[in-house]
Amino acid sequence: MFLYLSKLLPLFFYPLGLTCISLVVALVTLRKRPRLAAGAIAFALVVLLFCSNAWVSQSLVRSLEWQNIPQTQIPNAEAIVVLGGATKSGIPPRPGVDLSEQGDRVIYAAQLYRQKKAPIIILSGGRVDWRGGGASEASDMAEILTSIGIPLEAIVQEPDSLNTYQNAVNVRKILQARNIDKVLLVTSAIHMPRSLKIFQRQGIDAIAAPTDFLISRQEVQELGSSPKAAILNLLPDTDNLHKFTGALKEYVGLFIYGLRGWL
Repeated sequence: MFLYLSKLLPLFFYPLGLTCISLVVALVTLRKRPRLAAGAIAFALVVLLFCSNAWVSQSLVRSLEWQNIPQTQIPNAEAIVVLGGATKSGIPPRPGVDLSEQGDRVIYAAQLYRQKKAPIIILSGGRVDWRGGGASEASDMAEILTSIGIPLEAIVQEPDSLNTYQNAVNVRKILQARNIDKVLLVTSAIHMPRSLKIFQRQGIDAIAAPTDFLISRQEVQELGSSPKAAILNLLPDTDNLHKFTGALKEYVGLFIYGLRGWL
């Protein structure tokens, strides 16, 4: 039940859901309470304009992504742990497993392995049954890795986790069984602050190895590089709205996981 609520309830607090609720209120109250309806419409407009401009969205994303930027070369460890969310099931018409927007996690893990940062890669991720079924995310990631030359014997699958907390709990069992102490934790940079805290809460010596950065230093510099750029970056953009929502989702996750004592 917690899984369903954690996935569904926050939707109404994200910009698009909040805007839809405000517009529904406006429609219902338009005839009898026009002032309330006007206020709801204005609120919806403000939410969309605020959350979809580059200044706000980049700032919120950067506040998460830049927390764990490695200041030195990533050290060696005993295993590389990759969190799910990086693949799409090989369900027709796809010819096979596809990488999702977070697919950099899989590629980066392969790069770290080839750099001999660790001898094994632990892939953690199940698949939520109401999202199309199919093989686990761990299995999908293993398929991608083997297709680019990572040996199967270097891959360990953990196919049961449905959220980040379960990732940490189930990976800890694998680490204990193999007497592994130190791991490189690979996930998207925006997801790293929450993931790292959860893994450390489980007593895992995890070193952040973030990838899939949405915001670069160049993009930050370009925001106000000229008066035209500064104005254009205030205009609404769906990509900015998506980034803002992703960052807000992480902050909501930090709050909820904190309440449950998982951080």
